[in-house]
Amino acid sequence: FITEEIWIRAAPVAGIEAETIMVQPFPRAQDYARDEGAERDMGWVMQFVLGVRQIRGEMDIAPGRPLAVLLQDATELDLKNCAEHELYLQNLARIASVEVVAADTEPPPSAMALLDGMKILVPMADLIDREAESARLQRRKSKCESELGKAEGKLAKPGFMNNAPAVVVEKERRRATELKREIAQLQAQLELIGRLD
Repeated sequence: FITEEIWIRAAPVAGIEAETIMVQPFPRAQDYARDEGAERDMGWVMQFVLGVRQIRGEMDIAPGRPLAVLLQDATELDLKNCAEHELYLQNLARIASVEVVAADTEPPPSAMALLDGMKILVPMADLIDREAESARLQRRKSKCESELGKAEGKLAKPGFMNNAPAVVVEKERRRATELKREIAQLQAQLELIGRLD
């Protein structure tokens, strides 16, 4: 009913003569020109927001907390997109500020995401309780290491390798690989926290 109400008001403005939206054809993509520039811009915005959200997730930063962001190795196009789409970045990524850092400048200890060649950096110094976060990451790392030991133990047993279905063996190999990757990420986060002033 809301759609119909909007239609009744908008149709005359759009120059469409019809009593109801219910008998109108659904819009077709081919009826509209493709805007490749807009697609590129929105792709950039989406990747930027995704990078900031990944940092939040990895570092356990509250989704609603505004973040100061540093950009390093930004191109002219990156800076143009950042300026033109600042409102989207503020609302979707909860960005408080954006500052460009020269390529030859050493940024403060920061979590990083990449957008093509540009580094999106979030300085960590005032964002987390270092001791609590370090303890949380260490617990998670210990759990992953324990699970990895079990997975590698299974894979080292000839009985398991010879008797288990190939699908089960492959699943255990993938699990071991994923655990190794997670342990490496956790170690990198612990090292980052250790460098915070």
